[in-house]
Amino acid sequence: MKLEVNNLNKSYGKKQILKDISFTFEDGKIYGLIGRNGAGKTTFFNCINNDVDIDSGSFNLIENNQKKNLQVFDIGYIQSTPIVPEFLTGKEFLQFFLEINKDRITDKKDLDDYFDLVKLTKEDQDKLLKEYSHGMKNKIQMLVNFIANNKILLLDEPLTSLDIVVQDDMKKLFKKMKKDHIIIFSTHILELALDLCDEIIILNNQKLELIEKKNLNTKSYKDKIIKTLKDSKND
Repeated sequence: MKLEVNNLNKSYGKKQILKDISFTFEDGKIYGLIGRNGAGKTTFFNCINNDVDIDSGSFNLIENNQKKNLQVFDIGYIQSTPIVPEFLTGKEFLQFFLEINKDRITDKKDLDDYFDLVKLTKEDQDKLLKEYSHGMKNKIQMLVNFIANNKILLLDEPLTSLDIVVQDDMKKLFKKMKKDHIIIFSTHILELALDLCDEIIILNNQKLELIEKKNLNTKSYKDKIIKTLKDSKND
């Protein structure tokens, strides 16, 4: 499975954010998307998710050698600030989500099995979502995307404000999911990207640049990434 980005352009007024971007993402990998503040990482995600109008370009999903236009149900978008219905308990929300998506779920599990995936206890399940910590809300947000089995997962700084234990749980879940998904993971924390991701791409001067994955965790590799970012004009 592949996601093709073809000649993507996006501007806000006179400022061009993304310029003639073409790139192919594949399943089985986690792509680390790195860029300086204001480089356009979230804009790039919003374009893929059809949250903003693009100036030109297209997105195609390729499965079994068949090319099709990207559809809204192909995409799961995980944001750094989780959005959940806080008037429901965790269990009520999950039951509601399963009901409205029952025609799309091919391998339905018991509620407890789903909650076990993200290590939420029975006590947590019966709490209102407004009482959940940021990390617990993030787990719920990730869980419903896991259940929906969206082919493409856009992860926009999903781990930044989580404690180290929750981060580890989430990273294990991402690695479990990558076999059958295209995962693009946006972060400004280089060490996190190097630890989690199979490929590193930089959004630099309105374009995507793949940094060769060689000696991934060496100082020279990190220095190369930092130099590329310092040379960026996207301040």
